[in-house]
Amino acid sequence: MGWLDPEPFLRGTAWLDHGRPVRADPADLARLPWDTAERAALPIGVRVEFEAAPGTRAVGLRYRAAVPGRGDALRELRHCFALWRGGECVAEVFTDPAEESTVTLRLPPGGGSFTVHLPESQGPVVLGLRADGGSITPAPRRPRWLVHGDSITEGWWSTRPAYSWPATAGRELGLDTVNLGFAGGARGELPLAEQLASLSGDLLTLAFGTNCWAAVPCSASLLYETTRAFVTLVRQGHPDTPMLLLSPVLRPAAETTGNALGATLGELRAAMEDAARDLVADGDERLTLLPGLPLLTPDDLADGLHPNDRGHARLASAVAGALRRAGYVEASGPPRARREGA
Repeated sequence: MGWLDPEPFLRGTAWLDHGRPVRADPADLARLPWDTAERAALPIGVRVEFEAAPGTRAVGLRYRAAVPGRGDALRELRHCFALWRGGECVAEVFTDPAEESTVTLRLPPGGGSFTVHLPESQGPVVLGLRADGGSITPAPRRPRWLVHGDSITEGWWSTRPAYSWPATAGRELGLDTVNLGFAGGARGELPLAEQLASLSGDLLTLAFGTNCWAAVPCSASLLYETTRAFVTLVRQGHPDTPMLLLSPVLRPAAETTGNALGATLGELRAAMEDAARDLVADGDERLTLLPGLPLLTPDDLADGLHPNDRGHARLASAVAGALRRAGYVEASGPPRARREGA
């Protein structure tokens, strides 16, 4: 069997730039901060999903990726391909780092639906797929969940891409998670709100704010207005789409410490939450707030800021629960939302 075009098998994609998955509009990079544009080039959350017919023994992936330096402490993980069936990781394959290579993933018997999580930190581009001993077809399309946030959303300190809170919650809810988390970013950049407005999606989650404490300091009043402006711009493209706003999670060093403008993270969080409540009071009936502070404990943090695997799992459970309570997803199904395009 020859190599198949990978594009129909890709999930978690926002934009394609000459066939390469990217997470910001390639025609609108000039308006973004350089660090956000840089992180957007990494295909965080992009996966390969397929249905394997019974008797299919393996799937081959031909790919191109960066080669980590020899001093990279995580070099052995940099070219790890994880095969999942449902909520279970059934295999991990580690390949020798190479700019272009092929990996073979042996499938368990019986066929079924599979997901391959890629070594996303190395900017992988899938060049082709082929089946051994059977056939594969693209997995059915699932409702698209657009998740915008910072490094916590991007998945920092989760030990595998599949363990980040957006990936975990997406599996639990049966969604096609599109990860728009940007390490160091998500500071309420309004061009990103306009880009979110341009994307098709069935469900939205906004999880920013912690980088407004120090990376680009905000006052509480500035973040209040920024939150309102951000949501308003997103609503121009998604007037009826269910939206969850997750305020910043616990960051012990910042909770009661003022930033350069004198605002503590506690005050910034309160401003975001006030903005969300006021938007609802003003008529946004499809917006729900999830306060972030109670969701994690210091033991759930790997470095005082980013969750460890347990913290990511707890965040995923909290977000999934909030979406269900709001009626945005069925108890065990996809969002109750109008589909806004392909």
